[in-house]
Formats: sequence, structure tokens, C-alpha cells
Amino acid sequence: MGFRMGIVGLPNVGKSTLFNALTKTAAAQAANFPFCTIEPNVGEVNVPDARLDRLAEIAKSASIIPARMTFVDIAGLVKGASRGEGLGNQFLANIRETDAVAHVLRCFEDDDITHVDGRVDPVADAEVIETELMLADLESIEKRRANLVRKLKGNDKEAQQQERLLAAAQAAIEDGRPARVVEVDAEDAKAWKGLQLLSTKPVLYVCNVAEDEAAEGNAHSARVAEMAAAQGNSHVIISARIEEEIAQLDAEEAEMFLGEMGLEEPGLDRLIRAGYDLLHLETYFTVGPKEARAWTIRTGTMAPQAAGVIHGDFEKGFIRAETVAYDDFVANGGEAGAKEAGKMRAEGKGYTVRDGDVMHFLFNT
Repeated sequence: MGFRMGIVGLPNVGKSTLFNALTKTAAAQAANFPFCTIEPNVGEVNVPDARLDRLAEIAKSASIIPARMTFVDIAGLVKGASRGEGLGNQFLANIRETDAVAHVLRCFEDDDITHVDGRVDPVADAEVIETELMLADLESIEKRRANLVRKLKGNDKEAQQQERLLAAAQAAIEDGRPARVVEVDAEDAKAWKGLQLLSTKPVLYVCNVAEDEAAEGNAHSARVAEMAAAQGNSHVIISARIEEEIAQLDAEEAEMFLGEMGLEEPGLDRLIRAGYDLLHLETYFTVGPKEARAWTIRTGTMAPQAAGVIHGDFEKGFIRAETVAYDDFVANGGEAGAKEAGKMRAEGKGYTVRDGDVMHFLFNT
């Protein structure tokens, strides 16, 4: 599995420029006017992981298959979007299909690029977007609760659960807080997710700064960092213009360019890692002469369910997993060396997969 991250923000903050850079395409039209993105553009990118290349080198794998993640470039929201202003509700609906939301915030000064409100204030911009998502949720909640009245009179258990969760979400929103602050018990987790409320989506703030501020950020991004910390959210600093330039270079040129800019890695790498942390994702590997491949799972996934990511039959017929930690695989020169050194483990159904595990699954057909 991968995950879908919706890129949202006010018009002219650099969303489409960032999307183009991240997906190395010109699929999203980047222009200096509001609503240049009419339909949501979707692009898949490889998840960079140096461990996968090292494993493939040791195993002499014929091919390398990285994990993938999906970016969805969603048109610029404006104040009043929840009431249909701008291009309104159709884009709010697109957010429902994502696992997380990246709020791209303008943290650069440029008189040649219009801001819809005539000023650069990333914290205020974030509040506008959050408010619109919350207002859209509130409207949805009120309609759903009204539709549950008849079922509640009949003591429908599912309706009672929905009513309880919707009431909790409504209370939070009316208190000025997004629905994601609501604490949900394990038995309610599936039903809560099924509500598909916009303000339950995990948030990553993306501070789009000028090229010469990409390494350290600026006063605007510092304010965003404070806001994110206060909310329990995270943030990354990126220059969309730099990412756009890197996308046009080969690996050697990109490395030289990053060095000149004082950067250790592309912003894409930081963004993906932040997204993985946000959604509590991790990676395990399968390695052999044919291919070395990375698989994405949620932290805490048990071995049978991890096997099921490859194929449902692997989970149904799971017997055991032959497992080697990444560091042990590398230190002992591969699977055979790790096995000889006693570093290969036979793990059963109760094993919780760890980030970096190299795994081989045995199963009944």
C-alpha cells in the first residue's frame, strides 16, 4: 500500500509548481491566476529509500521496485468554499478521497505573484483553509444527524454509534477545533473513518519559501512551525522553485545543485518522510535475484497482514515469515550470511513487523 496526499492551499501559493516538481511532469498547469487547476491532477512518485538500493546491490537483484505514493493536486480553496465560493464544494469532495492533507503555505515575498488577500500571512491562510473544511463538515454532520432520527427511534445500534460520533465531532467544531482532536476508541475507529469528515485528515504544513531561504526558512516559516507545534501537527520547509529545477536535472547534476544551495536532499524526500510519520507508515522489503522490492505498511502491522499487502492468498494461508533485520542483512552480506550467523528468525502470526525487515513468507495455497 501507499498513501494519497492531497495538496491544498489558497490560489497562487505554489501548489501546482510543487506538484509538477514532485511528479516530474507538466500535468498541472502552473499559472499566476486563481483556479488554474480545474480538475484534481493525480501523480504517483517513487518513495526514495537508499536501503532498497543497498539490498538490491547485495542480492544482485535484476530489478528494483520502490514503494509508491500518490499526490493529488487540488484546486485553490478560498474563503467561502464551503458555501460554493470560488470553485467550491467539488474540490472539498476531492479531499475526502485522500489519506492526509498537505497545506501548502506561501512563505515567500514576491510582488509579481498576486495573493488573493493582498498580503503574505501563512498562519492566516492556514486558518482560512481549516475553517472551510470545518464548515463543510458541520453542514454534513447536521444533515446526517437529521437523517438518523428515524433509525434512532428504532434503537438501531449502528445509528446510535454514528450519532454518538457525529455529536462528538460537532461539539469539537462548534468549539472552533477540527474533528481530528476527538479521541476515538478502537471499537469506533472503523465507523469514525467511514464518516469521511474533512477535518479529521492528518495535516502536514508545507512552507513554500524563496530559493535562498530553502535551507533555514524565514520568519514566515518560523511562525508556521510554532503553529504546527501548538496543534501537534508537523511542517516541512520547501522551495517549490528549487524542486522544479531539480526535477529537470539528472542525479549527478541534482546532487551538485543541492550542494550549491546548501541542501542535503531534495524536498521530496523530506515531504515523503514527514508524510510517513504523519500516517504512521513503515517499510519492509522482499529481496531476491529477480527483484528487490519495498512494501508500505502501517506501524504495528502483524506478519500475516503484511504478507497480505503482497497478495491476499499470502495472508489467508500464512504459515510463517523468515525475517532478517536490514542491518543484519547488510552486515552479513545477504540472506545466506545472515542465516549462517543466526540472524534469520522464523516469526509466526503474532509477530509485529518492524521497519526495515527483510522478509520471505511461507504459506499454504
